[in-house]
Amino acid sequence: MSEIVSSPVVAPAGAPASRTKRRDIGLKRRYAAERRFRFYGISAIVIGIFFLFLLMYTVVSGGYTAFRQTMITLPIEFTEEIIDPNGERATNPNVLITANYPLLARNALAKELGVDADDRVAMRQVNAMISASARVQLRDLVQADPSIIGRTVDVAILAEANVDSAYKGQIDLAVDEGSRKISDRQVGWIEELSQKGVLAGHFNTGLFVNGASSRPEAAGVGVALIGSLYMMLTVLVLALPIGVAASIYLEEFAPKNRFTDLIEVNINNLAAVPSIVFGLLGLAVFIGFAGMPRSASLVGGLVLTLMTLPTIIIATRAALKAVPPSIRAAALGLGASRMQTIFHHVLPLAMPGILTGTIIGLAQALGETAPLILIGMVAFVAGYPTTPLQPATALPVQIYMWANEAERAFVERTSGAIIILLLFLLVMNVAAILLRRRFERRW
Repeated sequence: MSEIVSSPVVAPAGAPASRTKRRDIGLKRRYAAERRFRFYGISAIVIGIFFLFLLMYTVVSGGYTAFRQTMITLPIEFTEEIIDPNGERATNPNVLITANYPLLARNALAKELGVDADDRVAMRQVNAMISASARVQLRDLVQADPSIIGRTVDVAILAEANVDSAYKGQIDLAVDEGSRKISDRQVGWIEELSQKGVLAGHFNTGLFVNGASSRPEAAGVGVALIGSLYMMLTVLVLALPIGVAASIYLEEFAPKNRFTDLIEVNINNLAAVPSIVFGLLGLAVFIGFAGMPRSASLVGGLVLTLMTLPTIIIATRAALKAVPPSIRAAALGLGASRMQTIFHHVLPLAMPGILTGTIIGLAQALGETAPLILIGMVAFVAGYPTTPLQPATALPVQIYMWANEAERAFVERTSGAIIILLLFLLVMNVAAILLRRRFERRW
């Protein structure tokens, strides 16, 4: 921004000195006011950027560790005496489901550490280092390939949440042993296993594919991502055509009278209504009156559609207004009908603004939590929903639920999920900018 340089004012011949002095004082005050305004503007930008970086630093510093998970790679002996002692798996497949798989993992870790099996205290501490999700992991391996019984196979199993936190340096080991959830003996075992390469950090794919779990090391946002995807598809399929059609009618065809003015006022007011009100509406109409299932992605999508419609309508009407009247006049002058003028000429030129408004509305809907809580999407859902009518949750709701958990390890999971949500929002907003620049026409 170029500096404003004040030039000395030359008083005309015969002008009173007092008038010249007052004029100089007025100019100095005006230039000083402009400098203050520039300073205030730059200060506001600097403060905003500072708090933005502070927010991002807080989230990233607390959540980047969630993308790494501590694993223990052990030679697991799938002994028949533990899995199927009576040899019934050929006639009773349920034997492979109810077997004591955690015992296999505990014995393998105890053998790796050289712990005596008769030392019950030590064996309990060994067992506490392994995630309870090892039961499901080993069971799935045996069910997928029963021939594994009787063999020894190297398997990477999840470490327990406190072991994972200690390995990442998130637990202060300098405090007294009684004030932390991991003992000195377990700390020594972590160091020993780490030196052997048995215990190491791996990329946490479970964060993206696992569902809800009471064990933080096994919890993931997989179900929440599927639920959010179903809801965004519902919003896109319903809100975009309805919003664009309503905008075209109001802007191009509707007569200007008190009724249409009332509709415009209500649309503008709906855009400012708190999202929790739409949640109450969805609870009363879709669940209470229509009898649709609670916690379903379809219901969440319908609620978010109602909330997104005003944004899309306002953005679409603004895009239609931005098309010069000469386009309409030229098309009508060449013999095009009213419909042909709108759909062949005006609408394509307004498409950049329509797409931008739609993506911004979808990004806003993706981050909503309050209306989804009211329609029951805070349910504990561990399995993937195969249809929008099955119970599911959403990414912002999953963040809300993890933030209320008492386990320390859920703190990094919460920040990690926030990072994933911010990345999705960033991609959607960048897409809106690129689409606008790609299709934008300057007049």
